[in-house]
Amino acid sequence: MSHKKTILLLAISLHILLTSAHSQGKKTGLEGYIFRIAGNRMPSPDAKLSPPKGIKAVLYIYELTSLNQVTKQGESAFYSGIRTRLVQTVTSNENGYFFSSLPPGEYSVFTKKDALYYANNFDGDNHIAPVKVVAHKVTQVTVNIDYEAVY
Repeated sequence: MSHKKTILLLAISLHILLTSAHSQGKKTGLEGYIFRIAGNRMPSPDAKLSPPKGIKAVLYIYELTSLNQVTKQGESAFYSGIRTRLVQTVTSNENGYFFSSLPPGEYSVFTKKDALYYANNFDGDNHIAPVKVVAHKVTQVTVNIDYEAVY
């Protein structure tokens, strides 16, 4: 009888260890690159476009933010104020790579130029730079800082 108990205890212990190790490998959050894009980006048969350059920058992750929750600077993609909660900031490395561990949810991502926030994409509901984080998944994000580019 003690032999069966020992095997059962070993089996349960192994299951707990494997389950624990498996869950530690799962991440939830955002991962991607921040690129600076500048200059003439118009396609041309005579000139090949250079790839965007990854840069070290701070990414500001806010609760999902709509146009009516920011103070916009004219018709630009710059904002002087954001009236949703700042969830987290993360700094990319010299190649532009970043990872941010976040709980599941919907967020808006911004960078900054001086004192102004910058984000240049929207969804159909006027959410600014929206990203969705799903449990046990890493959402891939590309952030383009392209206010000095011409398309």
